[in-house]
Amino acid sequence: MSFWDKIIPWEKLPEWRAAQRRAGKRLVVTNGCFDLLHRGHVTYLEAARNQGDALLLGLNGDESVRQLKGPHRPLNQQDDRAAVMAALESVNGVCIFAERSAARFLAAAQPDIYVKGGDYTVDSLNKEERKTVEQAGGKIVIIPLVPGKSTTALLAKIAEL
Repeated sequence: MSFWDKIIPWEKLPEWRAAQRRAGKRLVVTNGCFDLLHRGHVTYLEAARNQGDALLLGLNGDESVRQLKGPHRPLNQQDDRAAVMAALESVNGVCIFAERSAARFLAAAQPDIYVKGGDYTVDSLNKEERKTVEQAGGKIVIIPLVPGKSTTALLAKIAEL
């Protein structure tokens, strides 16, 4: 299978999710911008994938990244970010979503397990996202961050050059 086959168009997400259910796979879902891939990301994604049988990554679209990170982001366009993320062994599927909040994406993905990084707590998660996961019977897992590894820190280092 080519990594291109792991990029799931929004309109195909329900069908993809149903196939995971039929196969009896426990679906882990995470989401984010993943603008400049680094060790913290790949460590986090591998830990997320180990929580279940398949990992679906919800990728913030370009406009939502600008809303979240500022007018100079993303550095890489959404199709490029999706291709890089899909090429990772730990990722079984990538779906781009347009909104700043992942709630609509999570409603479509119906995760068995929703994973977020250690910069969040269950209480600090977006309330709509948390409610969407919990109402569908999903479990929320927080995975610790890799200290000193972040896109923000990497961009600061690049700016010093």
